[in-house]
Parts: sequence; C-alpha cells; structure tokens
Amino acid sequence: MIKSRFFVVCDPWEMLHNEPPRQFGMNDCIVQYYRCPENFVRLKLREPLSETKGYFRFGSSTMCYGRCTNHLPSPSPAATLHDTLSETTFDGDTVCLPFDLDEVVNNLRYELYFEEPGNRAHTNTTSLSRAYYLLRPFLSVGVRRHIQRWYLGGWDRLPFPQWPVDRTVEQIFEQTMLLLLETQSADQIPFVWFWPKGASSCAIMTHDVETISGVQACSYLMDVEDKFAIKGSFQIIPEERYKVNDDFLDSLRQRGFEVGVHDLNHDGYLFKEREQFLERAKKINSYKLRFGASGFRTAVLYRKQLWFDALDFSYDMSVPNVAHLDPQRGGCCTVMPYFVGKILELPLTTTQDYTLFHILNRESIDLWKSQIDLIMEKHGLISFNVHPDYLDTPSKRNVYQALLEHLSDLRREQGVWITTPGEVNRWWRQRAEMKLVQDGRGWRLEGPGSELASIAYIGRKNGSISYS
Repeated sequence: MIKSRFFVVCDPWEMLHNEPPRQFGMNDCIVQYYRCPENFVRLKLREPLSETKGYFRFGSSTMCYGRCTNHLPSPSPAATLHDTLSETTFDGDTVCLPFDLDEVVNNLRYELYFEEPGNRAHTNTTSLSRAYYLLRPFLSVGVRRHIQRWYLGGWDRLPFPQWPVDRTVEQIFEQTMLLLLETQSADQIPFVWFWPKGASSCAIMTHDVETISGVQACSYLMDVEDKFAIKGSFQIIPEERYKVNDDFLDSLRQRGFEVGVHDLNHDGYLFKEREQFLERAKKINSYKLRFGASGFRTAVLYRKQLWFDALDFSYDMSVPNVAHLDPQRGGCCTVMPYFVGKILELPLTTTQDYTLFHILNRESIDLWKSQIDLIMEKHGLISFNVHPDYLDTPSKRNVYQALLEHLSDLRREQGVWITTPGEVNRWWRQRAEMKLVQDGRGWRLEGPGSELASIAYIGRKNGSISYS
C-alpha cells in the first residue's frame, strides 16, 4: 500500500524534453478543475500501478485510459472492460483510487491514448494525406466531399471517444467527488463556479477564413451576428491563401470582433516534422504580433499538443472534443478549457459547419442543439467553428441564423454567457488563481476577478453529483 499522497509521475513536457520527472499530488487536476480547497480532496493510490497502459472503466459509463491496480487494462476500447469503481477503498477521510487520477485525465485531455502503437491515428504524415493536400486546391467541394466520406468511413462505429459529445473527464471528476463526499463530515464541498456572474454555461463563436470568398463573406457574418449581439472571432491565414492587409484586420477589430491566427499557410503540413514545425512556429509567432492576436488554431484541426510550447499564444482552439469526423481522430474528452503547458486550450465541442453540411449532409441545427444540451448538462464551453467560406447558399445562411437565434434564446432563458474566446481566456486564467478562504462568516473568494465569481457547492442528490 502506498501511504503517501505524493508520488513520482512523468509530466508530458518533461518526457518530450528528456527532463527528470517531478513530484505531483494526484489531486492536482481535480483541485484545479473545481478550484476547491485542497483539504477537501484527499486521494491516494490503492496499490502500485500496472506497467502497461490501456482502457478500463470507472463506473459503468465512464471509460478511462492509463494504468490501474490489480488488473491489466485492455489495449482496445471495444473490449469488455474491467470496472475499477468497485476496487476503490477508503482509509479514514482519504479515498484510495485504483488508478492515478492526474495521469488518466492528462491521457485524455492531451490525447495521449491515441498516440499508442496500434491505434489508427489519422495524421497528416501519410502519403495519402500528402497527395490529397497537393491536389486539394484544384478539387471542388463536391469532389472533396466524396473523398472525405470515403476516408472517414466507419466513424459511427468507433467506441471511443463518445459521439456526439464526450464528457469523460467531467464524469471522472464527478465520480471522484461523490467518493470524496462519502469520506467528509460535511455534506457539501465549496468551489469556484465555472463561469462569471453565475452563468450556467459559456458559448463562443469562431470563424476560420480559408479562401478569398471567405474574406469577402466576413462582413455578412458580422452583420448577422450583430443582430443577435454576438461577437465572434475570425482566424486569419497569414500566408499564400489570400492577401491580408491592415484595413481588413481593422475592419474586424473596429466592430468588436476578435482576430486570431489560423495556421501559417493551411497546407496541412504544420506538424509533419518537429524541426519544420519549429521554423514555422517562429513565423506564426511573428504574425501574432502583426495581427494583435492572442489566439491560434491549426489547419484542419491537425495537432500535436506536446509541441504547443513553441507557440507564443495565450490560448489555442485546435483540439476537438471528439474527432470521429475529422482527418485526425482522437479528441480531448472534455467540455471545459484546460491548460496545455502555458497555453489555455479552448476545445472545439461542436461539429464544424463543413462537416454538418458536406459530410453528414444535414441542413438543420438539430445536431448542434443536441450537442449544446449535452454540454450544458456539464455547464461546459459550447464552441463553434463556422466558416464564412461555406455559408454560400441561402439555405445554409438560414441554418446559421437559426443557430444564432437559438443561442440568443439560451442566453435569455438559461443564463448562457456568450462571449469571445479572448474573454474566456481572461476569465479562466483569473479563475485559476482564485482562492476560497474561510473565516468566521463562512467562505469568501480572493484574487483578481473574484468580484465576478460565485461560490458554489458540490453535493449529492439521488446518488449523483449536484451543484448549488
């Protein structure tokens, strides 16, 4: 039995740079997620972990990836998986978990489960992908659509992550909090609510501008969003696709919309080789200064999160929640922002418009509404990527206006905070520094921005977690 609450684990960035592992507490990620007092979170390992990583369950509906105790995890998420919940024990006021909570959560957030040998990771390094991107500028949307549908065949049979929204990280944290409540003398655990002014969830609208047609359509998007008092963020490609002048960037910013950097030239090769990536990252960082941008998104959502440290941005928006319908599969399995080193990741938690219109062949907001409902159940970040390039017919524009109207209704009726990615970044960084302090009058918040924050409480109701 491991007695200490602290043990040696390998941090992904230290593994990448061959630095020695540091000591972490296995409660770090859950304390950061909730911003709750550390004394309420008492966790330790039940027994030493298995040597190999794999899939297992933590409750009947929550799939994990990592190492666990007393059992060899499965190499496949499609297998019958061992449920470790029954192996959780208590040592006084401490919960003894059969896995390392931080390791499992980081494996999901950073998509490390998809880097293992044997997984069919769709990356942009295959000869097929290189050939496609060589020909892509000469292919019509119709031809691209047929190629992509063939390439993505079988997506609806993938067992993990869970389509259409994967909330595994939230489920792991909630199940752990239920166990912690069993060990506490108090019925509730205080924490800093996820969003300012008690907002139920948060929504952001982003637009990747891919072609000159997209540049020309930006004014339409700003006009229609202004009707609903929604300000989006436009991600601009710096090189090759179209000319970027200061007048165009000023036209976005002067109307209250944000500008972000979208890849370098959108050729699909950003993460092909580490050395080439570092050279491109220098150029991308220079465009950050020229554009006055704080946010970044890669082309086609290609990504290697462990390389993000070379990007000099405050936040990134390149990681999908579940990527069954993206060229690079995987997904971060969370509907909340999280830090990738110094960069805050704002995951893309809904289906992109191109995928909706051209892969799924749908022109309605029904799928988006279903995803919004699932995200709001966990009070998460509802993030969209709608390209001005693909709102090229009246019917598609009607679909987009219906989405904006639905979001406006959610803001009015359910208290959803609709804002820009930059504002989410500022808030989440402030929240990460806030502290709950107890005095004779109860709990109070300290730290910049705490006047906008709310103290919430985690409790139990009918065997499930409840927030008040």
